[in-house]
This record gives sequence, structure tokens and C-alpha cells, in this order.
Amino acid sequence: MTEQSRDRFRTAARAEQPDPVLLCVLAAAEHGMVPDPGDPGEPPGVDALLAACEAALERHATAVRRAVAERAPTGPEETAALLAAVLGGQERFHGRQADYRRLESSLLPDVLRRRRGLPIMLSLVWTAVGRRAGLTVHGIALPGHFIVAVGGPADGEEYVLADPFHGGRLLGQEDAERLVAAAGQEFTPALLTPAQPLEIVLRVLGNIRAWAADRPEHARTQLWATELALLLPRHPAQLRLERAELLVRTGDFLGGSAEMDAYAQILDAFDPDTAAKVRQEARAARHRLN
Repeated sequence: MTEQSRDRFRTAARAEQPDPVLLCVLAAAEHGMVPDPGDPGEPPGVDALLAACEAALERHATAVRRAVAERAPTGPEETAALLAAVLGGQERFHGRQADYRRLESSLLPDVLRRRRGLPIMLSLVWTAVGRRAGLTVHGIALPGHFIVAVGGPADGEEYVLADPFHGGRLLGQEDAERLVAAAGQEFTPALLTPAQPLEIVLRVLGNIRAWAADRPEHARTQLWATELALLLPRHPAQLRLERAELLVRTGDFLGGSAEMDAYAQILDAFDPDTAAKVRQEARAARHRLN
């Protein structure tokens, strides 16, 4: 990805109302999904890829609007059932356990093409289509399993929960509590707060990083996901160390060691013991040049 395209990602992340669809398409382009037409400027084909994704989302929104006109749902439960019938049934968006083993399950253009993906990506499709169809659909970032709320939990309005990974199956609070318990956490009503766009993008990039971390041969994939996460206005400071270690792993010993030294300076103020360990890692990286 060129510096110009990274600037585009950074700018999009700092917009007044960040668009997770745009940011996820730019992240997918980083992975090299777009053929290179020989343009040395903008990332090759990104605008065409974005247009294709927008067209796909609009097609699905048109199908939803048509169903709304025909059925006239009277509340969030009927609206959620309609979305499940269109997106989960007619359009066949769903997930399977095998999708967790595929990088494409975290790349929005591929999710729209395959109509398969991780819970967060399918939930993003639901929220993006819902918005385009004039419906209120929020992403809900439960630990371990992303779902949606159809209706307005942020405003105290009536709403229902649905699971796009399972075709839009409706969920009660007990179902949500079981999902949270399966992730080893305790359910609180605050977990049903709608996820913010940048939270969604950070979690998507986190899924990509986790996928690649389990596959050492994909260290460069983990590196670009980490570097994009660092471009977001808010991110865990630990990502700086992760990037430094990945630079070393991919052969940039000097760059990685310099990043480790810089991170150690931050740690000096509150965790000098860890800072010393990071500096030791930096020295070991520089010695690999000999």
C-alpha cells in the first residue's frame, strides 16, 4: 500500500463520522485484492473496488426496501424477521465454523462476493444495508461474537437482537448472556451499547492480526493489519511493540529495534522492568545484523 493510500485510510479514520465500509475496503485493498493497472498514484483499483462494494450493498438495500413496502413491518421484531428473510434467506448471508479459518472472512469485498464471513463482517453488512434502506440497525460488540440490534438501544427505544452469522436468528437476553459467558465474561446491559465505527474497524483488524499470528508464514499480513490499526485515532499502545517485533520477524532488524527503543522510552515512566526487557529485545535484533 502506498503512503498516499495510507494517508487516505488515516484521513477516513479521522472523519467526523467515519465510514466503516470505506475503511474496511481500504484495508482489503492493503491485502492486495485489487489488480494493479499500472497506476503509481492511488492504491490500484481501490475506487473501483469501493464502487463495486457500494453497488452490492445498494442491491441488497433495494431488496430490503421492496420487502418493507410489501410487508410493512410494524415493530423491530417484524423488521428483524424481514431482514433475516432477505439477507439471511434470499441473499444467503451467513457464516460457518470453517469461515474462522479463512482470511477472506474478514475482508469486506470478499464477504460481499461469497456472502460468508465472520460475525462482525456479516453484522457490518446488516448495518450498512439497513442504513441504506432507512432502517435502524446497530452493531453490538459482544465479547467473542458480534451481533446486531434492530431498533434503538442507544436511545431507550424498543429493539430486538439478531445474529447475522446464523442467518439473522433472533436472540433473547438469555441468548446474549450465554454468548458472553462462552467468552468467559459476565453479561452487563452496557454490552448492548451500539459499537462505534472505529471500534468495529479496530476489531476487524484485530481478527486479521489474530488469524495471521496463528500462521507464522503470514507475518506480513499481521504487519499490515497492525500498521493500519496504528493509524486509527485510538488504539492499544501495545500495538507499537507488536509492529516492532513483526518488523524484526520480516527482516527489518534496524527498523524493528528502533521501534523497540522508542516504545521502551514510553514504558520507562511506569514500567521500567518491561522497558529493560524491550531494550534487550532491541539489542538482540541489532545483533542479528552481524
